[in-house]
Amino acid sequence: MNIRFLGHATFLITAGGKKIVTDPYEPGGFGGAIGYGPLEEAADYVTVSHAHADHNYVGMVPGNPRVIERAGQESHEGIVFRALKTHHDGSRGAERGGNTIWIIEAEGLALCHLGDLGHALTPADAASLGRINVLLVPVGGTYTIDAKGATAVVDRLRPNIAIPMHYLTPKTALNLAAVEPFLAGKARVRKVEGSELVVTADDLPEPTEIVVLKPAL
Repeated sequence: MNIRFLGHATFLITAGGKKIVTDPYEPGGFGGAIGYGPLEEAADYVTVSHAHADHNYVGMVPGNPRVIERAGQESHEGIVFRALKTHHDGSRGAERGGNTIWIIEAEGLALCHLGDLGHALTPADAASLGRINVLLVPVGGTYTIDAKGATAVVDRLRPNIAIPMHYLTPKTALNLAAVEPFLAGKARVRKVEGSELVVTADDLPEPTEIVVLKPAL
């Protein structure tokens, strides 16, 4: 499985010979606050966690991909998409609405994209998600869990690899914290000089390794 961080909460995942884009942002959206560029590579599938323009702009993705956005479970071409309904805030959605966590299972791996998760996960949530190998976790706060909340989620799910997303970079003017508060005090952190990570089922780190990717766009 190849995981390429495009920016914000958007990844291009290549697995089983197919390409999947998660939570596509609107380039230049929110009055220019989203400074990441457009994607030019075609995809087969798109997952959407919620209906905000920095997460559901499927028009950015070339190739007329199939959009996966309804909670449930479905399989396409050997790839399983599973969902868990959660909330965008700590008030059961009263402030920002709902959020869908997507689990993508392919090549013997389970990748989990938390979307704009805004609250702690319960033991029941963790049980529903099952064993997670790769966790894409928001860490920037304000609109999602912050560094402390993200750490608690990682500790509960105990993935092999955790990749932070949805944080402040030079290409976004959104009110987000940088990635560093989430990394502080953690022993197993690897900063990659690039945007891509290749993960295989027979070579998974233990315990959890945090891998920081650079936005590609």
